[in-house]
Amino acid sequence: MTDFTFPTFPARPQRFIPGLLMALLLAAAATWLSALPIIASLGLGALTLAIIVGVVFGNTLYFRVATRCDAGVLLTKQRLLRLGIVLYGFRLTVQQLTEVGIRGIAIDLLTLGSTFFIACWAGRRLLGLDRESAWLIGAGSSICGAAAILATGPVIKADSAKVAVAVATVVIFGTLAIFIYPLLYPYAHSLFPRLTPEIWGVYTGSTLHEVAQVVAAGHAVGPETENAAVIAKMLRVMMLAPFLLLLSAWVKRTASQSGTLKTRIQIPWFALLFIVAVLLNSLHLLPASLVSGLTQVDNVLLAAAMAALGLTTRFADLRQAGTKPLMLGGLLFIWLIAGGGIINLTVQHLWS
Repeated sequence: MTDFTFPTFPARPQRFIPGLLMALLLAAAATWLSALPIIASLGLGALTLAIIVGVVFGNTLYFRVATRCDAGVLLTKQRLLRLGIVLYGFRLTVQQLTEVGIRGIAIDLLTLGSTFFIACWAGRRLLGLDRESAWLIGAGSSICGAAAILATGPVIKADSAKVAVAVATVVIFGTLAIFIYPLLYPYAHSLFPRLTPEIWGVYTGSTLHEVAQVVAAGHAVGPETENAAVIAKMLRVMMLAPFLLLLSAWVKRTASQSGTLKTRIQIPWFALLFIVAVLLNSLHLLPASLVSGLTQVDNVLLAAAMAALGLTTRFADLRQAGTKPLMLGGLLFIWLIAGGGIINLTVQHLWS
């Protein structure tokens, strides 16, 4: 049987106002910072900055108001996050699939699947991480960074400390990639003369973590690279919903086999609505002004969710997690650069 998990409305909504306002205020500050030229040149988007600001505030002044704000912060981190994931679908269209073709789809699928498999195997077997941490870091590295981690967390019921650690890994290594990828391009081109800016863009989009990081790394090489990188990245983002559905089915299957839960598959409602949003946007059924407005609202919701996650992140929890999550994130980072390059070259050669 299948269980569709739709949200319920919380009681006494006024108790959520202080925490919600705090998360929105920090999100506004992060958005303002991300628009500064010196910050934008580093590829640090509003989502990344929101969690950084949230972590700083959460480990300093937040303790004084935590009792009043915790309820609203938790609401923002969970319910509003899922709504933000749904609205993210209005950024994408099915038509974008045709722009990269079967070649781009194959590259993204192979990169996503291999990266997540390595995360599961290396995280559990080599590093001894718990399953949730390995899955979260794998999802962030293989799909779309922090947004994928935040969307995966509720599906596997991971606690906030593990989510925060996983986000930290993609922030660290994704930020490094912004500077590394443009430096690698001249060397790669000298080794492979047939390597065009567009091919490098597909490689960038299929292997880099965050959308903002992809834009920054592609822009540093050239407009052709940037355009191809964004399209390849958006294709990976569109794979988030099917990934969540498959992961949810796997979680229920393994749980039912162990006898801990019933056999019904719990399908996350926001993953299905994400697909609906993509389809609506592809068919142009909504006015462009409305879609633009929904995108702006989505920016606020996702930034607020990241700020809320930062507010509930404690340095003590990160220290307790140890170096193993960073080691896994580093291993996946190396795989994305080297293994992702091999996947891109192989597919490009086979389809040439």
